[in-house]
Amino acid sequence: MKKELLIGSHVSMSAPDYLVGSLNEALSYKANAFMIYTGAPQNSKRVELSKLKIDEFKVKLKENNIAIENVIVHAPYIINLASVNPYKHKIAIDVLKNEIIRTNTIGCKYLVLHPGNAVDCDIDTGINNIANSINEILDSLSDNSVVICLETMSGKGTEVGRNFDQLAKIISLINKKENIGVCLDTCHINDAGYDLTHFDSILDEFDQKIGLDYLHVIHLNDSNNQMNSHKDRHANIGNGTIGFDLLCAIAHNKRIESIPKILETPWYDNHALYAIEIQALRTKKPIEYK
Repeated sequence: MKKELLIGSHVSMSAPDYLVGSLNEALSYKANAFMIYTGAPQNSKRVELSKLKIDEFKVKLKENNIAIENVIVHAPYIINLASVNPYKHKIAIDVLKNEIIRTNTIGCKYLVLHPGNAVDCDIDTGINNIANSINEILDSLSDNSVVICLETMSGKGTEVGRNFDQLAKIISLINKKENIGVCLDTCHINDAGYDLTHFDSILDEFDQKIGLDYLHVIHLNDSNNQMNSHKDRHANIGNGTIGFDLLCAIAHNKRIESIPKILETPWYDNHALYAIEIQALRTKKPIEYK
């Protein structure tokens, strides 16, 4: 029996409905997976968990046949575990630990994290700092089932995670392997230099260097930039350099059919295109842009 495409997008979360509002937005796009931030992605200010309507959210997920493991949480961008600066390091540790606790309390399994930037150290030091920080956090938590999914990055500036080798090194240093994984972003790996026309070969390399069992989330985005540009600017599906046919083939690749695909594409003509993009990918019919 053919599995339904597991796909959705980033959705907002705000007062007064919080998580229930996020689900309703996802349903309006006819999504069966989606991604949230538990607060603003640019800072660590967070609404207390008691206000998020967690119980009602879980009931409505079941009513709509959406498994909670297909609700992905993204950590805030301000976390930089690679830094050697003691002040920045403490902030990163505190913010990520709090985000793991929030994700675990909501009941979600996968927390996507940008690994960090080696702005004040070399890459190898940054990699060790990231791994040591994650170990410190995971060792301090009890009853935690959250899996931190390191995101593949485009290689812009001093970003860590620009290739599978760097992610493999971080993962090799993590003590609790059950709490670590990867989120693969198609825009990012395109911009990092991976040729998506050979996606199965990319999966083969991933499997060899990291292991496909560690791949838990796909960010399905087109790119405004050429391959190997090291820039990172998302485009709407079929309106970038990767193209609709290739992204549609990736979305329907049987090797990753059980992994949720999350769109993080920009607004077009002042509105979100998520419903149109999801429908296009499901039906394999390209979008006609103006």
